[in-house]
Amino acid sequence: MKKEIKGNWYKLDNAGKLYPSIASSRVSTFFRLTAVLKEVVDVDILQAALDISALKFQVFNVKLRRGVFWYYFEKSKVPPIVHLERYYPCTSTDLRNSQPVPFKILYFENRIHLEISHAVSDGAGGMVFLKDILKNYYALLNGEKPKKSPQIGADDSEGALSKYEEDAFKEYYEKKIPLPTKIEKAYHFPFKLIEKGEYRITSGTFSAEEFKKLSKKYNTSPTKLLLCLYFETIQTFVRGIPNLKQKELKPIIINMPVNLRTIFPSETLRNFFISVTPSIDLRLGDYSREEILKYLDHYFALSLDPKHLKRYISRNFRNELFWHVRLIPLVIKNLMMPIIYNYYGESSYTSSLSNLGTVKIEDAYGDIIERMEVLPPPSEGNIVKATVITYNNQTTIAFGSLTDDRIIERAFFRKLRKEGLEIKIETNY
Repeated sequence: MKKEIKGNWYKLDNAGKLYPSIASSRVSTFFRLTAVLKEVVDVDILQAALDISALKFQVFNVKLRRGVFWYYFEKSKVPPIVHLERYYPCTSTDLRNSQPVPFKILYFENRIHLEISHAVSDGAGGMVFLKDILKNYYALLNGEKPKKSPQIGADDSEGALSKYEEDAFKEYYEKKIPLPTKIEKAYHFPFKLIEKGEYRITSGTFSAEEFKKLSKKYNTSPTKLLLCLYFETIQTFVRGIPNLKQKELKPIIINMPVNLRTIFPSETLRNFFISVTPSIDLRLGDYSREEILKYLDHYFALSLDPKHLKRYISRNFRNELFWHVRLIPLVIKNLMMPIIYNYYGESSYTSSLSNLGTVKIEDAYGDIIERMEVLPPPSEGNIVKATVITYNNQTTIAFGSLTDDRIIERAFFRKLRKEGLEIKIETNY
């Protein structure tokens, strides 16, 4: 492992470098992982559990610092303080200025939330951290002393990052791999933005087992069926727009993050994901459910091939190797990055659907958890986004929205109910 720790600080990973520069009052870069407990949270015990986990996970317990050319992380020995949830989710943060660490632990009644910036980690890495906090919480709740674990992210005498801290994009970058083909500009919802600092959440919880049976009925997987229903929902919305001209149509493109740890062997807790972008083009006509599912089968068979994914790793990492990019002062990068991100990133997506999959907890502390939830980071370019997670035979899909219009969420859940699923809907508005 190459030397990467300089005293008490280290670089942001390849994906994380982007997020501090694009952070704003609407685009916080923070997503939320939630454990809904069976009993009300004991705040003192939660703080004690966080103290232990923050000391263990030095990779998360860091402060963002401003350099001449890039931001960097400085390790902190002071655990953060848990807070009562008072504001809209994923918004009460200021990554570049007053935020002491790039995550927050919040509580409300029987819920424990981890809000964490993509600057430091992704959903898979954040879930490891949250599960450790919950494990310590359970032990302390039952009068036990949590087992001591070696620190993850402690300074090493060799000045190297541990396997949990590595920039996995760098590890799997291959210089001669060709770049992927750039996708078209996508259709975007014509909805009005709400006030800055607000974030609308609509979530639906249903039986994972029943949805799996429904997926088998269509000879597909639960993820593909959810994606298919989302495509159908957007297709119906677009076709219902009055006087929409053919030349105004653009492809409906969904951004789907892929956890690369399931494909390339890595234990990093930092970012290690890329986005695949299935799409349908209504300029070619309407798509039936059978056509969408057939397309998704072929699309994912090709897109999740390791050789294909290496092209995205190459694209992501190659940009930071250019000397002229490295030497642009940070103040200029902060002005340029949001424009570049919008033009090359979010302009290419209609929405996103991120599935963290099934969370498994075999230890005893899993018994205190009723279900898990995940919320997407707010986005100005993709003002309606969705996330999915399954725990204890309960699947929860949550829509995060920066608009007051609810037509997409309502239409999607109507589709699920039409298929015979019982859904519990919750909102924050």
